[in-house]
Amino acid sequence: MSNTPHTLHDEFPNHAQKISAMKASSPHFAQLLVEYDAVNDKIHRSEIRLDLLTEEEEEALRRQRVHLKDHIWAHVKDA
Repeated sequence: MSNTPHTLHDEFPNHAQKISAMKASSPHFAQLLVEYDAVNDKIHRSEIRLDLLTEEEEEALRRQRVHLKDHIWAHVKDA
């Protein structure tokens, strides 16, 4: 397990401007980003032991983060 935050800027560094523009123009896309950040923050807080989660809870959050990231990427690559 890594305790490095998986920010979208780190995940898609070559698409930061595109993501910012899409966030400003699409409420749906902006909501996906909010959801991703919230899930990512929960995982990071668990990894650095600020919040204690069970392995199952953390794994479920990781799956949710991957799903959101895939959904965000689908929007980015099609835009």
